Formats: sequence, structure tokens, C-alpha cells
Amino acid sequence: MTEKEKMLSGKPYKAFGEELSSERQYAKEMIFDYNTLRPSQGDKQKEILKKLLGEVDNNFYIEPPFRCDYGYNISIGENFYSNYNCTILDCAKVTIGNNVMFAPNVSLFTAGHPVHYEARNAFIEYAFPINIGDNVWIGGGVIVNPGITIGDNVVIGSGSVVTKDIASNSIAVGNPCKIIRGITDEDKKYYFKKLKLNDKF
Repeated sequence: MTEKEKMLSGKPYKAFGEELSSERQYAKEMIFDYNTLRPSQGDKQKEILKKLLGEVDNNFYIEPPFRCDYGYNISIGENFYSNYNCTILDCAKVTIGNNVMFAPNVSLFTAGHPVHYEARNAFIEYAFPINIGDNVWIGGGVIVNPGITIGDNVVIGSGSVVTKDIASNSIAVGNPCKIIRGITDEDKKYYFKKLKLNDKF
């Protein structure tokens, strides 16, 4: 197997061979262009991301600056919005559903290194997929670790470190991130704590 094949299949691999290095370099060049365009050049920004990312819908926006390793392992659904400083280490597949919002400084890390220093010093890495469902809001400064699935209709509180799967229809916060309660129809009435929404919005 090539190092890329190992990477994509969840096996230990080395990232500094010619193939993977050149693919990361290509992504860096594309991201540099994306991050340095003027705010008024939204069409060019979207064009770059459509070339770089694996699968995107027409209705999405990622506020610069943005960082990723390869791009082609990232799939995003309809109505995706990411605020500033999103980082996605997409050494494995990252799948993001429809109607997902990221606050600033969200980081998705599919990649990791062995705990024991001997393997780590030999530049061994691993990568496991991250899956995010529909209608998810991820708060500012959240870190999602390798191999995590976040279900549908989930809110992840700011500053959380997600180390285990999060079930659908829940609010989860903390380090490590834990579910604190479910989301119910009662939540439709409020926009912040006990501040009520208007009847129509």
C-alpha cells in the first residue's frame, strides 16, 4: 500500500513522502490564494473552494482565514457557514451535513500521533473520519478529535473538546465534551436562555 492508501484506510502511515507532500503543497497554494482575496471577490473565493474541496453545495461560505491539509477529503452539505479561523486536518474523510454552522476557531482534527515517543519520533501518524450531521451548531473554539460522530440537531458549547460521539438532539459542552440535556420543542420559544422569540421568524 502507498502511504496515501494507508492514511485513507486508518492504518499507520508516514505523511512526508512525495505524493502526500505534493498534495498538501497544492492545498496550501490554493488556500493562500483563497485567504488573500479581497472580501468583494466572493465568487473567486467560492471557485477556489469548489476546486479544492471534495464535495460542496452552491450555498456555503467559509470566512477567511481557513486552513486544511488536503481539501479533497472534506464534504459539506447545503447552507454551511463557518466563521473565522476554521482548521480542518482532513487526513481522513470529514463529512458535514446540511444547515451546519461553525463559530470562530473551530478545529476538526482527523489526524493524530502515537502516545509512545518512539513511534511518534519515527513520524508515524494515523487518521480517522469525522462525521457531523444536519442542523448542527458548533460553538467558538471547539476541538473535534479523530473518529468522532456528531448527530443531527446538536449544539456543541464553546470551548468544548469532543472526544466521544455526541447523540442527536442534544446540547453538549465541556472538556471532555458531555451531553448536558436534550433539545425539545420547548426550546423553539427562546433565542437565549429565557429570552423569548417572537411568534414568527
